[in-house]
Amino acid sequence: MEEKFSNLEKILADICEKTGVSAHLTPQGGEETEFSAEWNGAAVKLFLAGRGEGAEREAKLVAYLLADAARSDRPKKLNAILLGEGGKMQALRYLEKHNIPDAPCFALEVIPDRRENDAFEHIERCLDQNDRVVMTDDDRISVVKFAEEGQSPFEYGQFLSQSLYEEAGIRAKIGVGCEMSSFSEISASYFQAVSAIRMSEMLGDKGSVHSYREYLLVRLLSDLSKEQIRERLRQFSIGGTEAVFGDEELIGTAEVFLESDLNASETSRALFIHRNTLSYRLDKIERLTGLNIRKFPDAVTFRVISVLLRLIKE
Repeated sequence: MEEKFSNLEKILADICEKTGVSAHLTPQGGEETEFSAEWNGAAVKLFLAGRGEGAEREAKLVAYLLADAARSDRPKKLNAILLGEGGKMQALRYLEKHNIPDAPCFALEVIPDRRENDAFEHIERCLDQNDRVVMTDDDRISVVKFAEEGQSPFEYGQFLSQSLYEEAGIRAKIGVGCEMSSFSEISASYFQAVSAIRMSEMLGDKGSVHSYREYLLVRLLSDLSKEQIRERLRQFSIGGTEAVFGDEELIGTAEVFLESDLNASETSRALFIHRNTLSYRLDKIERLTGLNIRKFPDAVTFRVISVLLRLIKE
């Protein structure tokens, strides 16, 4: 029997035990009704005893229960693939089974602040036909998104965050993995998405969407010993860092400014403050540290120092 029909006889036996309706893959002899049902994305011919309206109703019941069984089996398979179980071949079999073409894709990890089931249903409505969403835990939702031209993984994460809040009233923390060239590599993107959320929490980063790429610097620096971190901080020889990083308002403003790509308007909107207030805080950071984080080189330096200071406290 073909692999895509594997386990079908067991499911048919379960249906017979629960409903009393016995359907088979091959004719059993006598008067029978032949009907078609879908299993794992493919049409399969089945046979059950009898003719007439009663047999037709039974055939419809079997077809419905098979489709329901396939739907309930899909999340388990996808969860296993995201966790890297079964390797690349298992991932490619999943595509074949569900008639999904292989293409570049990425994973997102979504943690809603409430109403997880509503968040799941909303995300499902936002996805295209070949995309997938699954509950990986009671409060975590994983998404597989096939790439679209002109939209980066981070931009899609921002769209999902905004859509959840504006249309469903749900705030969510979203981790975004890197785009992979094939679905067979999706588990790597999934672990990146999970890692992005974990590192954002470790560093106390504000904002709702966190891309793995933004934490490559953190991954590089996290391999340093405590003494090496202290030495790097001494090499920067920048005063005033304690005053800035000890002030939640200042450091919070700086982080949002960096996450907003040094865009003052976006930062003001995100913090609900006037641009003059933002300008005052950025000026204060410059007075204390000598770093004008409106300029890209100083912004990079500030980011490195912030990562080193947080890593040394871990």
